[in-house]
Amino acid sequence: MREILCEGVKVSDKTAHCSLFTAYYNMNNRLKIGKIPYTNLFPVFYTLEKEFDCSMYEFVEGVPSMLNKMLRERKIDISPSSSIEYLKKPFLYHIIVGHSISSRGAVGSILLFSGKPIEELNDGVVHVSSQSETSVALLDIIFKKFYEIRCRLRVSENPEKSGGDAFLLIGDDALKQSSKFRGGSSELIYDLGEIWRKNTGLPFVFALWIARAGEYKKRNLLNKLIKDLGAAKDIASKNLHGVAGHSPMKEFISEDELINYWNKIDYDLTEEHKRGLELFRTYLKEFSYF
Repeated sequence: MREILCEGVKVSDKTAHCSLFTAYYNMNNRLKIGKIPYTNLFPVFYTLEKEFDCSMYEFVEGVPSMLNKMLRERKIDISPSSSIEYLKKPFLYHIIVGHSISSRGAVGSILLFSGKPIEELNDGVVHVSSQSETSVALLDIIFKKFYEIRCRLRVSENPEKSGGDAFLLIGDDALKQSSKFRGGSSELIYDLGEIWRKNTGLPFVFALWIARAGEYKKRNLLNKLIKDLGAAKDIASKNLHGVAGHSPMKEFISEDELINYWNKIDYDLTEEHKRGLELFRTYLKEFSYF
């Protein structure tokens, strides 16, 4: 039998050649999906991977700042991404309609920990997480716009161990840190989602699902994901008790606390959310973020 050379591998069997070609084709044509490994998105990703055919999806894990960069550089196709990434470069992206990670008040995982009242932090040093540009910008806006104070923000890999007057944690780090203070502490904890809502009356959009704009050879796969994503969101919202038992975070907080946390998160993207997003854009411009 004539040998066939396929990507540098000699295949003597026609069936084996077809299988190899199919595997190679599938590997290079899968939809590359950014996956933020935080508890806030666990219900959606858990349900998506459990209930739907994901054979043509490739999930790429990373913190928001890393996935923003990968999406910008076309190393992934779609991702839940920091809202500031879209606001800075809206011409690069398409928003996936109806999806976000938002809050209409306290969110529970974007937290400022301070040794003194926020009003007394003027000219203080605040260490912030390197994982999310949106949360750092929101904190800066809260200081300047809502409290009329100026603080020196210092990016740190471990804000809670960096000293200073206060520190900002996001995601699972914030959940774990806040759980340590249940027994009582002199540390003050401020929820940035709650402060935003109190001062604007609007939801805050922490992240959007976005895909790169332009010609898209994986359009059919993208459309499938959008459909699966919507269904996964609906299924998860009705089965939080079932999902909680599978969350790695249950080692740190109870299942009831997990469910309470997820119920604080708003996964939709309505016109009200868009008004909140537009106000955030206005403040970013006011304070020269772009």
